[in-house]
Amino acid sequence: MIVTINLHCSSYISAAPLYKERLNLSLVRFISAELTRGYFLEHNEAKYTERRERVYTCLRIPRELEKLMFFGFFLCLDAFLYVFTLLPLRVLLALIRLLTLPCCGLSGSRLLQPAQVCDILKGFIMIICYSMMHYVDYSMMYHLIRGQSVIKLYIIYNMLEVADRLFSSFGQDILDALYWTATEPKEKKRAHIGVIPHFFMAVLYVFLHAILIMVQATTLNVAFNSHNKSLLTIMMSNNFVEIKGSVFKKFEKNNLFQMSNSDIKERFTNYVLLLIVCLRNMEQFSWNPDHLWVLFPDVCMVIASEIAVDVVKHAFITKFNDITADVYSEYRASLAFDLVSSRQKNAYTDYSDSVSRRMGFIPLPLALLLIRVVTSSVKVQGSLSCVCVLLFYLGMTTLKVLNSIVLLGRSCLYVKEANMEEKLFQSPPTATPGRASSKSNRSRFTAPSGDAADEASSTSITSQPVHRVENPAPTLPTSNSDQFLTTPDETEEKDITQDGSELKHRAPKKDLLEIDRFTICGNRID
Repeated sequence: MIVTINLHCSSYISAAPLYKERLNLSLVRFISAELTRGYFLEHNEAKYTERRERVYTCLRIPRELEKLMFFGFFLCLDAFLYVFTLLPLRVLLALIRLLTLPCCGLSGSRLLQPAQVCDILKGFIMIICYSMMHYVDYSMMYHLIRGQSVIKLYIIYNMLEVADRLFSSFGQDILDALYWTATEPKEKKRAHIGVIPHFFMAVLYVFLHAILIMVQATTLNVAFNSHNKSLLTIMMSNNFVEIKGSVFKKFEKNNLFQMSNSDIKERFTNYVLLLIVCLRNMEQFSWNPDHLWVLFPDVCMVIASEIAVDVVKHAFITKFNDITADVYSEYRASLAFDLVSSRQKNAYTDYSDSVSRRMGFIPLPLALLLIRVVTSSVKVQGSLSCVCVLLFYLGMTTLKVLNSIVLLGRSCLYVKEANMEEKLFQSPPTATPGRASSKSNRSRFTAPSGDAADEASSTSITSQPVHRVENPAPTLPTSNSDQFLTTPDETEEKDITQDGSELKHRAPKKDLLEIDRFTICGNRID
């Protein structure tokens, strides 16, 4: 027994140096492997190529997005300048025709053409709302807002942004209802009385929306004139909160198109608000040019924050939803198609109205506020001042015409590059009542327009014939979220027939050209 224990001990002692040697060799080999270990990325080439393409896409987003924003900005500018330049001339020509009808006699069945009726209605709306705006004291509103606390002003500004989107969403429906009620064929003269309530409703809307934008401009003016700039900083940080609310949501290409149109409208509106703030401040300092350089850094800071937020938001939305940067070229071609369609001989609507439907940008309230601010800030006295006003009007008209010509040329080029020329000669589809509403309209929070809005969008000049997709196989078709021009809610909802021989989609696939409604929440949270 003792001999056996001694043998085991001696064998253990003799094996200890060998174990230590192996341990040392293993440690050295481990460290050597850590220092010289290589990567075999070629074995997973597809994965890393996809990751690299995502980086390239994020780097391309700022350039492609700004090209879309630049084009959309001048589209909004064209519609905005139309209110100041061509609309007064069109109203004047329509009134001259109306006054000369007793002398010339009735040459047709209509007293005025539908376009002339709409122009006269727009002119009267602007005149009545401008008269009502004189009863609103801008200075009293400024001091009332300035007396509030910073946190309260921050909450007020957020509420104003939400209210502005609601007004923009429902406002164009009110104006479209007025235009159609005034121009639709009527069998009885008594039917013309229905124009009166629609007209007063449109006047009330334009006036309230203009007041809302005035409160926004006043709040921004208070932020600019605050001593510590704390309110301006808080308002700029509100833009970055927008990233949190949109980046981590599921987006399809149609939803991203709606968001892009909303961002274009928001950026243009902010530029006009900054112009109003500068005009009010320059008036308070007797148009001293030195004060303009005091405002310039704050203006640049607001614009830079807006651009940075849009770039970051769109870059990560496209990254998380596997959307390529080329989609912005498709969006730009869709906007260009609106402009080219409005220039056709058989165009059903004016271009400014199509921009309003597409982007939710309604120029009448914003133009009314700008006119009110300019007339109260600039005093026109004497013949020389009248000549300056006339020259300024001619300059704006020249800018409008040149802008329209350049935009039309670029739009034709974009439409040709997107191979959308054949769609210009297709006739719009007829609306089918009873099939416009779907579960997707109830599952998302949209403008409260219902079936009429969908029928109106289907009869727009930008709408194209949509063919129903039928699957002869009895199996459910799979939805492809990356397929272009398809919304997720419509491809997932099917209407299964009782005989089981065929399956039909409850709603047809929507083309980008059919998305002419400004919705508040165009995306779906999954």
